[in-house]
Amino acid sequence: MSSTRSYAAQSASSPLAPWTIKRRAPKPHDVEIEILYCGVCHSDLHTARDEWGGTKYPCVPGHEIVGRVTAVGEHVTKFKAGDIAGVGCLVDSCQECDNCKDGLEQYCSNGMVGTYNGNEKDGSGYTLGGYSKSIVVREEFVLRISDKLPLEAVAPLLCAGITTYSPLRHWKVSKGQKVAVLGLGGLGHMGVKLAVSMGAEVTMLSHSPSKEADAKRLGAHQFVLTSDAEQVKKVSGYFDFILDTVSADHDYTFYLNLLRTNGVMVCVGAPPAPAQVHAFNLIMGRKSFAGSLIGGIPETQEMLDYCAEHNIVSDVEVIAIKDINEAYERMLKGDVRYRFVIDMATL
Repeated sequence: MSSTRSYAAQSASSPLAPWTIKRRAPKPHDVEIEILYCGVCHSDLHTARDEWGGTKYPCVPGHEIVGRVTAVGEHVTKFKAGDIAGVGCLVDSCQECDNCKDGLEQYCSNGMVGTYNGNEKDGSGYTLGGYSKSIVVREEFVLRISDKLPLEAVAPLLCAGITTYSPLRHWKVSKGQKVAVLGLGGLGHMGVKLAVSMGAEVTMLSHSPSKEADAKRLGAHQFVLTSDAEQVKKVSGYFDFILDTVSADHDYTFYLNLLRTNGVMVCVGAPPAPAQVHAFNLIMGRKSFAGSLIGGIPETQEMLDYCAEHNIVSDVEVIAIKDINEAYERMLKGDVRYRFVIDMATL
């Protein structure tokens, strides 16, 4: 075991503050990583403040991790000291169920282990995340990171990137399709960039007129202000695919009406309250309403390689870790374009 510095929430109501944690010494199949950058996801805030329930304290959030390998276990074959590597939302799974064997570790039938607030498979406790100086992770859950792109802007790809890439790939979004992205935030801005790179005609759906210029800067071909009935009417029954990134309560039926026959709407945001969808909104048009959770390790590596090839990164604001509590408050106000990333040299 070794001690390392971190920032942790000690309770649902306490601000994040410095805390010393213990990391295990690398086992034969482990990779030890010095964390250089860690993205700030809205899930971090939800968990730190126990808004989803079940948070274990002290809580060290962070699952968008990029760093440098400092040591490897004797059986590690894919990484060596000095390599640049990443860790996303997963650090373990059973590796034996059908989903794991299919590279869908996020849907592990026996329960995947999240990078923070997850129960360790060996019963040794719970996981502590990337708001820290180092982390030790099984080789199977460590990802190769290209040195072609700025590492601080790569970090959010480990969550925001794969969360939007996976449904676009699964539903085979491609050239000529009409795709809408609902919500221009950390997820939405990645959805626009990725869908455009795949050749789709991309429309941003937003209730904020101030988002139009940025949506088009990111590559969106059209912008629809959802509070303008005339603009909405023009895209009724228009889209093949809608990527819904919104985590606030909203009317799903309103957006299902924008799908054409056989259209698909996929939720990657997680509103706090259950929503009501009338069956006829799906039956009349053979529409599909689905959800998607991050991506498995093979697909996450595919996404990282794809983004390196197509020069795609997140738009980020780099912060010192002492400013994390202020960053959380700014996130709640939507005051970030479009992902905070912590420079761990400041810890």
